[in-house]
Amino acid sequence: MKTYEQQQLDALGDVTRRLLLSGFAVGLCRLASLARGLTVSRPAVSQHLRVLKEAKLVRDEAAGARRYYSLDPKGFEALRKYLDNFWGEALEAFQAKVEEK
Repeated sequence: MKTYEQQQLDALGDVTRRLLLSGFAVGLCRLASLARGLTVSRPAVSQHLRVLKEAKLVRDEAAGARRYYSLDPKGFEALRKYLDNFWGEALEAFQAKVEEK
């Protein structure tokens, strides 16, 4: 079974999903506004949103008959912590190299 971080990285591995995420810069979005400008169908956008939601990168909420999507800050916080581990290791390796005589 994939780890939480692997699932998130896999979700971000698709160019259409990364394009969808860039559409959230304005906050809450409807499917129609997210699909605008993409070369995939609305059902395909729905599937991509499902993958992002399962990876805890996107959340949705119902408002009447409409569904609004937004970034999931908790999911991105977890992803950032995971990536920060690599950054910390890189900085430690750099410091060790600089301090070598």
